[in-house]
Amino acid sequence: MGFEAWYTISVIIFIIAALASNRIGPDTVMLGGITLLLVVGILDPKSAAAGFADPSVLMIAALFVIATGLSQTGAMTMITSHVLGKPQTLSGAQFRMMVPVAAMSAVMNNTPIVAMYMPVVHDWARKLRISPSKLFIPLSFASIFGGACTLIGTSSNLAVNQLYLEYFQSNAQMLHDAFGIVEPSSARQFWAVAIVGLPCAIIGIPMVVYLSRWFLPVRVAPDQDFTQARQYAVEMLVEKASPIVDKTIEQADLRQLPGLYLVEIQRGDEVLPAVSPDVTLQAGDCLVFVGIVDSVVDLLKIRGLVPATTQASKIAANRGQRRIVEAVVSHGSPLVRQTVRQSQFRTRYNAAIIAVHRAGHRINKKIGDIVLKPGDTLLLMTHSGFVPAHRNSKDFYLVSTVDNAREVHYERAWVAIGIMALLVILLTMPLGLIVSKINQITGLSLPQRNMPPLAVGFLCASLMVYTRCCTGTAARNAINWQVLLVIGAALGIGRAMRDTGAAQGIADAFLSVTGSLNPYTQLFVFSIMVNIFCQLVTNKGAAVLMFPIAIAIAHNQHLNPEPFVITLMATAACSFMTPIGFPTNLMVYGPGGYRFSDYLRMGIPLTLLVAIISTIATPLAFPFVPTP
Repeated sequence: MGFEAWYTISVIIFIIAALASNRIGPDTVMLGGITLLLVVGILDPKSAAAGFADPSVLMIAALFVIATGLSQTGAMTMITSHVLGKPQTLSGAQFRMMVPVAAMSAVMNNTPIVAMYMPVVHDWARKLRISPSKLFIPLSFASIFGGACTLIGTSSNLAVNQLYLEYFQSNAQMLHDAFGIVEPSSARQFWAVAIVGLPCAIIGIPMVVYLSRWFLPVRVAPDQDFTQARQYAVEMLVEKASPIVDKTIEQADLRQLPGLYLVEIQRGDEVLPAVSPDVTLQAGDCLVFVGIVDSVVDLLKIRGLVPATTQASKIAANRGQRRIVEAVVSHGSPLVRQTVRQSQFRTRYNAAIIAVHRAGHRINKKIGDIVLKPGDTLLLMTHSGFVPAHRNSKDFYLVSTVDNAREVHYERAWVAIGIMALLVILLTMPLGLIVSKINQITGLSLPQRNMPPLAVGFLCASLMVYTRCCTGTAARNAINWQVLLVIGAALGIGRAMRDTGAAQGIADAFLSVTGSLNPYTQLFVFSIMVNIFCQLVTNKGAAVLMFPIAIAIAHNQHLNPEPFVITLMATAACSFMTPIGFPTNLMVYGPGGYRFSDYLRMGIPLTLLVAIISTIATPLAFPFVPTP
């Protein structure tokens, strides 16, 4: 290897050390690495930027938008509420989440599964009072296990399969004569990797649950200490068509919101204090809650539960532009010493007061009858322009938007679900084959090709915005730019590893060391080597780089190449040891508050599991030498 190769390897070592230190953000580290390659000319500007324009990066951006549409319409909550349920233990929660995620990832690319589940799991963790860091790595790992079960589970499977088909076409006669191999059918291509992936998922999911007790510390504290938090008293009305009508308090999940207490129910002229969880809700009930602002926001997301004040529905703003805002009344405000009704608050500010906080005390009055005082903190439903318009107003000391507090558009939930179904159909169905059959039957000449995944992602993301499942502003804000920067930079660094010969040099060194080993040991070491490459150049890059090595090992030993090809496919699909080794690991890295070492502790045992199962299972299904 020359200077460029050794320099590139040095940059990789620097990146790994910087990430492991947890002192610098992953996007800063990766961009710094690609800068070091740029300044010495190993990467030209076009090559360095190519990773950011890679279809996989743009596809992830589209998936963030799709996930936002599902979240803002309540569609994802509708889909997952029965699946996730209300487990009593952390282990139960992890199992309830991981099993369906793995199953879904087997029939759909695992990246969108994680993108859609992340906001749901975050809210679910709050309700269960579990740290998100106990759930996000298991979420990513479950999707990885599922992706290793079928051809379409992850893009690296498709890449290896295509390389093998091209290799087979060039060597069909030799493979048939030496090992009796015939061209794999579509069904065999689809399920071959499951020989390793399925047992890995069956054993690996319980392993993750067990290991997380010891190796996955709490990195983000669960929301449990509410004693010092600012609390509001808020009245919510049960609408006539609400799905929670005729359900008990327990069944409606109104006792599962952390930091929130149901004080009483006002039913006509009757007041029900000390509400039992067995009380059945009726249309028109006014529920009085006391709780922190985040839990008040959760109330606003419950279908059929709306603020009791009639002023909220009169705000002059599109529903998609409504926001929840906190504002502190100043001493010089014209609101002081007036009731809310007298101040004509909605007319003056185009905002409705839905709750008032005053020095930690609940105000036992209707909103309209509360006499405002300096220092009162108002919880407002208003429009997106309220904060910039009143940030410097003398009427308020402080004005701030409440994060993630938007009205949920349940009436568009089925539209969002339809768009999600379209995404799954277009990504998984063999549309080219279907159109071909239609042409044969009808005599038409429709284009016989599958839609590229990026086109599918952009189409469905655009539909989410055009059908108003989410606004354009929400779609832009939903994209996690840190994740995209890290993945784009990683692809550029992987290109440098390939172009400088650093990757090939490492592979050659592997062959020189393992050439004298027996086939089973070679297969085991090869699996470990592929996994190490995944941490350096991403899983898809490692799959492409290591394919010729797999074929070379088999040829040198006069062995059937299929065990090495399937091992390569399964191992590249199962990259656990670092956040940069797999896109879903990167997606949960920041939100989970993880450290580089968390992935190592959890990932090393799972990497060994994949290597062991590959060594045992693939030669059983695809013998190294033909059976006499």
